[in-house]
Formats: sequence, C-alpha cells, structure tokens
Amino acid sequence: MKLASFILDGARRAGAVDETEQTVTVLPTPLGTVDDIVRGGADALAAARVAAAAGDDVRPLSRIRLASPLHRFNRDVLCTGWNYLDHFEESRGRREGQDPASLPQRPTFFTKGPDTVIGPSDDIAYDPALSTQWDYEAEIALVIGQDGRSIPEEKALDHVFGYLVANDVSQRDLQRAHGGQWLKGKSIDATMPLGPWLTTADEIDDLAGLQVQCEVNGRLLQNASTAQMAFSFARIIAELSHGMTLRAGDLVLTGTPSGIGSARDPQVLLHDGDLVVTRVAGLGELRNRVTRTPLT
Repeated sequence: MKLASFILDGARRAGAVDETEQTVTVLPTPLGTVDDIVRGGADALAAARVAAAAGDDVRPLSRIRLASPLHRFNRDVLCTGWNYLDHFEESRGRREGQDPASLPQRPTFFTKGPDTVIGPSDDIAYDPALSTQWDYEAEIALVIGQDGRSIPEEKALDHVFGYLVANDVSQRDLQRAHGGQWLKGKSIDATMPLGPWLTTADEIDDLAGLQVQCEVNGRLLQNASTAQMAFSFARIIAELSHGMTLRAGDLVLTGTPSGIGSARDPQVLLHDGDLVVTRVAGLGELRNRVTRTPLT
C-alpha cells in the first residue's frame, strides 16, 4: 500500500495511491492522517486497506498536491552516515582535517531537525548568506511501525512500517564549522524533501536491489543500488535501538551513495533555480526546485 498526505478542504488527509491508475483514494476522516495510521499499528493499516478497496472517493493523482507523508515527529530525524563505502572514500581528504582514521566498523549516526522536512514537490529553501555549499544526498528513509529497544537484527525488519524517498540536502561549510559534528549542517529549515508517499514494507520484495538516483538539472549525479550499502536496514535498526527505544513514527535515513557534489572535481553545488530529482525504484520520485529563501 502507498499512503500519501495532502490538504483537502483545509485539513490534512490520508490517501491510498494507485500508481498504475494514477489515482488517489481519499481515506475516511476517522482514520486520521498517515501519522495516525503508522502509530495505530496493524489494526489501523488493515482499516486503511479496507477503505482503499472500497474506493468511495477516488481522484486523479495529477489533481492532488502531495505533502510530506509524515508531519508529526516524535523527535529529530535519525540518520545514518557513510553507509555506502564508495561515498566514504570519495570525500577522503576533502573533509578539512576531519577524516576518520579508518573505515567505520559500525554505523555512524547523527540527527537532523524535523523542521527540515518538506513535501515531494515543495521548494528547497536556499540562502547563500547562510551557506555557500549546498549539496544533495539521495537516500532511502524508513519509518518505524512498532516500538522496540535492543531489537535483534534478525527481527529488525518486523519493526518497519514502510519506506520513502528522501534527499538529505546538506550545507557542507556549516557541517565542518561546528566541531566536526553534523547537526547544524544538516538541520536548516525546509531543505529535506520527503515522499512522495509511504510505501508499506510488504510492497518491497528485494531490499538489496533498490536503485537510488539523484539528478540535478537533468544530469544524473548519483546512481547506486542498496546492494552497495555497508550496513543493511536491519543492521541499522539493531544498532540504533541498542539500549535506545525506537518508537512508531520514528523516521530513519539510511545513507547516501557516491556522487555528491562537494566530492566532485569541479564541485557541483546547488544554486537558486536548480531542479533536483530524487528517485528510488519502487518508492517513487521527488521533484524539488532550489529557491532563494531568506533564512537569516
């Protein structure tokens, strides 16, 4: 099932997307938003499936402006760094003295503020007075659907509600400027597209064969398979939850492949007017325009 969010008659609503027919079935108001369905567990998802099958209010997808599937967050967005080793290597020597001594043996985690999140066709905020190094990072995000702490790796995927496309747009100079930690350079408002919908876990047959791509102005700059990930989705969940409770509704980014703009020679950084297209096979596509926006 593909669950989308949108505003209808001034209220946020949930819908079920049919990609083949290019339609959205508006789900009944009592089911709440996509956030409510995620937190409602198996019963809420089952009710959503029944309502989608009934098809009482079906609309053309082209007539609906999709919002971020999730808008109510338990905490910061949880993120995984350096999860494609080619990405780790491409920036070696370019981290302004902040290179680690060796390849990471366990996942690297950081967080970013939830106010970064925007919808699948919203503008990416851009303010050159704040940063001169805006970079793209295509990623797969997963959503926790069942609470758990110290989750065994072999049971980790049981805790996943579904998957989305994300772009972890980063400000590299801010990322380097604050002691080598990444929070500031990853948390600028209105810079992380998310969507286009939340695909439930049962829809994905091969987690190790998803193709992750990013285009800027029609130029393909990132193109990799999840088979290249250093740490699987299950390993990420197991490590992240070790001694730390993950809650239904938590959003987890799983890392970007090589091809980022700051590691290229010459660099390919984002500027006002650029069109960023982020796609993952089976999960959909984001299309976002970089737009000058006062942030300071």
